[in-house]
Amino acid sequence: MNHFSRLSLVSLSLALAACSALNGDKIDYKSASKGTSLEVPPDLTQLSRETRYAVPGTAVSASSFQIGQVAQTVPTATTSLGDVRIERAGNQRWLVINRPADQLWEPVRDFWQENGFLLAMDQANLGIMETDWAENRAKIPQDFIRNTLGKVLDSLYSTGERDKFRTRLERNASGGTDVFISHRGMIEVYNNNDKESTAWQPRAADPELEAEFLRRLMVKLGVSQEQSKALLAAGASPSSSRATAVNGQPVVQIDDGFDRAWRRVGLSLDRTGFTVEDRDRAQGIYFVRYVAPSADKAEPGFLGKLFGGSKADAAPLKYRIAVVSQGTSTTVSVLDASGKPDTSANAQRIVNVIAEDLK
Repeated sequence: MNHFSRLSLVSLSLALAACSALNGDKIDYKSASKGTSLEVPPDLTQLSRETRYAVPGTAVSASSFQIGQVAQTVPTATTSLGDVRIERAGNQRWLVINRPADQLWEPVRDFWQENGFLLAMDQANLGIMETDWAENRAKIPQDFIRNTLGKVLDSLYSTGERDKFRTRLERNASGGTDVFISHRGMIEVYNNNDKESTAWQPRAADPELEAEFLRRLMVKLGVSQEQSKALLAAGASPSSSRATAVNGQPVVQIDDGFDRAWRRVGLSLDRTGFTVEDRDRAQGIYFVRYVAPSADKAEPGFLGKLFGGSKADAAPLKYRIAVVSQGTSTTVSVLDASGKPDTSANAQRIVNVIAEDLK
């Protein structure tokens, strides 16, 4: 059955289920495939640098780092239970766990597999784990046709959405581990008004999905369901950010000190699809790869990309994201590969993306 017949069947099911409610409050993920996965931007080469569980609070690079320097302490809304603490700034949350990163890697890997995901990236030497694209099957209506013939025709139903999650583990100065979970989403849309073909396009990251998986990870690590919900409800410290220009260079101004701004920018880069090759906290630099979007380039259909029908990927560009603080204010700017201020359209686009995510 082709794609459009499948869409017709789903439309019929939706019509028959007009009085039914979507299971939007539930999560039931199933990985899209075991093959090559949908990717935006198409640039997630498995890196080989040795930055195992990089320590925020010291110079963190591929060549060297030292454990034991004390990170800056900036007030952040926190709630803890046992050896697990959740911190929140704006719509971003992360866990601080009083356990060595080496002891958390296997439980975190098991956690994603237990939740229905395949792992597309699993590199303990980088402290990065990333799932393959997966579909939340709980969003599909439980209508009459699906309830009757679901086991036979279930594969024909699709939400038209895919999600993937990146988990980053960083050792902190106290010997524990900071755990960040970031979401990236795609949605299938028609290419034109005639609805003759479809393409996959990025959709906004979902902070609530990130929060839910942080909560579930807390349960995996020994926190009860009720306690995890209470921890997740912790309030956020007020913070604001805005895109502006300084001496003609596009920048993001964040009303946070360096420590929190550094963590928030790192999480934003994970969310928005950059590949972080390296980072040097002492210099306040993230080394990233970025694929500029093309107005005339449409993502191929999901199944087409699975089976090798994709167009040639755009070449990634290398940039440095500089995080510089003065007291309780931080400026984020874009530098080119040689470390010079960048004022190009790409730099402006990167600044806007980071500023929007930090709101």
